[in-house]
Amino acid sequence: MKKLLILFISVVYLGLGSCSEYQKVLRKDDISPKYKMAEKLYNEKKYKKALRLFEQIVPQFRGKPQAERVMYYYADTYYQLEDYYLSGYQFERFAKSYPKSQKREDASYKAAKSHYYLSPRYSLDQEETDTAIEKLQQFINTYPESERLKEANELVAELRDKKEKKAYEIAKRYHHRENYKVAIAAFDNYLVDYPGSAYREKVLYYKLESEYLLAIGSYQNLVEGRLETARSYYNAYKKYYKTEGEYLEKAEELGTDINLRLEEFNKEKIE
Repeated sequence: MKKLLILFISVVYLGLGSCSEYQKVLRKDDISPKYKMAEKLYNEKKYKKALRLFEQIVPQFRGKPQAERVMYYYADTYYQLEDYYLSGYQFERFAKSYPKSQKREDASYKAAKSHYYLSPRYSLDQEETDTAIEKLQQFINTYPESERLKEANELVAELRDKKEKKAYEIAKRYHHRENYKVAIAAFDNYLVDYPGSAYREKVLYYKLESEYLLAIGSYQNLVEGRLETARSYYNAYKKYYKTEGEYLEKAEELGTDINLRLEEFNKEKIE
């Protein structure tokens, strides 16, 4: 029991001594001990303490030989603390300031990935997602031989899928609110913007359903023309999904009803 107590007191004493040393260095004006302790704390993954020291010494190191090393640590400390706004800014600043640095590729990637981490869920504004895609694509173009290339491409694909999902959900929301004209326009824009999307079948089906529902709810003089348009949308769906499709059965039901209604119009014309 006595040995455990002595060990406990020793640990506490060492901890207090370490904290006391840190506080002393923090209050000093001399940047050399601050730099040494900041780097030591960074390597020990004590990023919050390291950051306080880096914040003090970074302005004083500008223009000095050690500036490149200090600036990288400074940016990466923000990154490790998941402060991605500041890590993105500091890494971009590093890459511009030290274009010949061996750390430039790493800094450029972490700058881009910082924006990736800032990208919100798909239902929110996607401005940061656009920035992340742009930054990652710049990295891919600049470092086509990078070992990070595979991951960078995967991140871009993930972000693009997020944007596609948001655009699809917005268009579908118009459909569910029975604002069919706006829904059709949104689905058309979606097909132009995302021609190879995983949501393509859904978009083609809901575009068909929107036009069909718009047609049967229209004034009589507008019904036939809108049914003809709906039939063209049905044909567009069937062009890509002849025998298989999540919405194939529903689409064929609509197609059958559209043809029956148009046949009635033709009979009336003959009579």
